[in-house]
Amino acid sequence: MSQATQSTATTKPQAQSRTAPHRSPAEMVTFGVAVAILLMIAGLVIYDWVATPSTPPAISLTQSDTIREIDGQFYVPFTIENTGGSTAESVQVSAELKIGDEVEEGEQQIDFLAAGETQEGAFVFSRDPAEGELTMRVASYKMP
Repeated sequence: MSQATQSTATTKPQAQSRTAPHRSPAEMVTFGVAVAILLMIAGLVIYDWVATPSTPPAISLTQSDTIREIDGQFYVPFTIENTGGSTAESVQVSAELKIGDEVEEGEQQIDFLAAGETQEGAFVFSRDPAEGELTMRVASYKMP
């Protein structure tokens, strides 16, 4: 073996320079847009957290004056609204119709009522509510 061949076999390969690969303009623009979207979402979450009052739910119940009769059933519509600052879950609405000694009761459950949200429903009775005393109220709710 010649000496020239021997020297090339024993030399170590030179270390390659470590530079970042070149990014195309499209990749840089896409990365910039993705970062901007993430910063915008984070900013909106922080703004909502700071700006939204942390008052508890305030549930108001409004009974409609329009009672309709269909096939011997009396439908009493109502509107429920969360005027507070927080969300209410499992809002329980109850109604009691008292005619003489007889009492007819009904319950409704609204799964989710966000701050400022309004929902409508109706209680169904077998007797005319105009003949007795109808009481409707929000019985309970739970915090999410």
